[in-house]
Amino acid sequence: MRIVEGYDVNVPPSGTGCAECEEAGGWWFHLRRCAQCGHIGCCDDSPEKHATAHYHATGHPVIRSFEPGEAWFWNYATDELYPTGPELAPPASHPADQPVPGPEGRVPANWAETLR
Repeated sequence: MRIVEGYDVNVPPSGTGCAECEEAGGWWFHLRRCAQCGHIGCCDDSPEKHATAHYHATGHPVIRSFEPGEAWFWNYATDELYPTGPELAPPASHPADQPVPGPEGRVPANWAETLR
């Protein structure tokens, strides 16, 4: 059921990590979830910024944080932050035991120096 343009509350997330980073063997800082198709991408502080790239490639405007304890949404098209929004299909975040940055074993020792 689509409730608002840019959202599909029935689509589950594409996985527990950034889809492109997983495929390429990369790493991420924080994760974002497309509210329309469930694509999991890395945030703009991550080296590859896959969530924003997903927006540019698809036009899907709304993301939700995919971090435990965070429920905010961001609309790329309007540059608006929403503290909450509709409940999306579970899970609401990556597993709580998944490290940040992640994934375990692929984060360089100097990761903090590489951000932005």
